[in-house]
Amino acid sequence: MKLLEERVLKEGNALNENILKVDGFINHQIDPELMQAIGEDFAEHFKDSGITKIVTIESSGIAPALMTAHAMHVPLLILKKSPSKVLNENMYQTIVTSYTKGTSYELTLASHLISERDHVLIIDDFLANGEAATGAIRLIRKAHATIAGVGILIEKSFQPGRAKLEEQGFSIYSQVRITKLDQGVIELMEQ
Repeated sequence: MKLLEERVLKEGNALNENILKVDGFINHQIDPELMQAIGEDFAEHFKDSGITKIVTIESSGIAPALMTAHAMHVPLLILKKSPSKVLNENMYQTIVTSYTKGTSYELTLASHLISERDHVLIIDDFLANGEAATGAIRLIRKAHATIAGVGILIEKSFQPGRAKLEEQGFSIYSQVRITKLDQGVIELMEQ
């Protein structure tokens, strides 16, 4: 997606070979017009996939996932990163390890919000090692729902996430694919 590529190149801050900060327009401060364009792009790409729900993991995936859900006229489900202190029965749960943050967290989904009739599109801000998407997939499978695909804003193509998901048969659509990161260096894949 040209608009997002331009913003990544202009405003992204590559700290090292693994960390790209996009806090000025995606993570901390959100550009609503950019999010709308992102949602419309995902909706166009997956328009014939029979999607009934959008799923994302809190928190940075919420804005693009909401705009995608809005463009597709389907509900958005937000997977929580910590168990509920109340009413935590009837929840699907799994453990996810974040490579970037070096921590693990419990990912949860309320079982009454998803069923075997749902065909789900997963939206996330980054794809690196594929751990977050794999955790979301585990929860969706526990509900016996099907997965239409995975939509990613920014993919670190030099890391194994895409291969891990494609080996499982999932369709991946990344709006920006980065081939190299280093301090002050961002190189994109031609699309």
